[in-house]
Amino acid sequence: MFQDFKYSFLVTFLCVGLAIWWGATTSMGIATAIFLVVVLGVMEVSLSFDNAVVNASVLKEMDEKWQQLFLTVGILIAVFGMRLVFPIVIVAVATGLGAIDVMSMALNNPDEYSRHLMESHAGIAAFGGMFLLLVFLSFMFDNEKDVHWIHAIEERMSAMGKLDVISVLLALIMLFLLQEFLPISDETRLTVLVAGLAGVVLYIAVSSLDVFFEDEAEGEAVVKSVKRNGLAGFLYLEVLDASFSFDGVIGAFAITKDVVIIMLGLAIGAMFVRSLTVHLVHKGTLDEYIYLEHGAHYGIGALAFIMLFSIHYHIPEVITGLIGVTFIVLSIVSSLRHKKKLLAEA
Repeated sequence: MFQDFKYSFLVTFLCVGLAIWWGATTSMGIATAIFLVVVLGVMEVSLSFDNAVVNASVLKEMDEKWQQLFLTVGILIAVFGMRLVFPIVIVAVATGLGAIDVMSMALNNPDEYSRHLMESHAGIAAFGGMFLLLVFLSFMFDNEKDVHWIHAIEERMSAMGKLDVISVLLALIMLFLLQEFLPISDETRLTVLVAGLAGVVLYIAVSSLDVFFEDEAEGEAVVKSVKRNGLAGFLYLEVLDASFSFDGVIGAFAITKDVVIIMLGLAIGAMFVRSLTVHLVHKGTLDEYIYLEHGAHYGIGALAFIMLFSIHYHIPEVITGLIGVTFIVLSIVSSLRHKKKLLAEA
């Protein structure tokens, strides 16, 4: 266990040390800086626990090289790309300012920076929400899935999965209903529609990369295996992580407006989520708890709906975090009951 989490503890010590330096050089103070970084780290883990489980279901079929890239290059993308660069790009596009000016605004006028980022929330939520909704629907409508947690629902949905486009069809219907009936301005409607369609297109593009690995002589099974053993699987994991990070970055501004503290806190959380993913793979947890992956996908589905409805309605971050954890706990309990039942029958 220590081997899987050693980099997480190293990153935690580094980030806490930087937080101490930042708190000492600003009016925030050392104690407040440490407290906020720890709170943000815990928040990120609670929001992304189901992300770790789903990541593990993909990562377990990838070779050692790609697993290491996921923990090294992937974490750099997750921390600096999605937690620092991406919000700056969003504000730069929204305001028409240069990246340097936006970085100066983030450090010297965090309230204005936060306001601009919040004004972009509709597009961010539509994009991330649609991608996560398709992750959930694709799992539920998988007609090759033979393990069902909630049988009455999942068996029927799995049977309907013979229609290949049903996930995309339902996601698009959801998007059109939202932009039509949510009480938002016409400008926001257009933003939601365009961003939501972009999320759908990205999901289709990433999940279709397996066509580049097709080998007619070896069949579909090999194609599916290769897809999860190389670049396609790595890209899928990065986009999935990015979709989860949107909610965490926005939610972090409800705790503090200091972008340095936000990046340090979310970096700790992101690293622990990565390490947790690898730990689940090494321990074979998904095989031991057969409904754990189901619970994670239900959590992702719930997060997708929360993100989409948060376009207009405010939903507290505590609900967002707890709902995923609740599904995970329920799926673990169900898995233990199933295991106990099999042992009793044996």
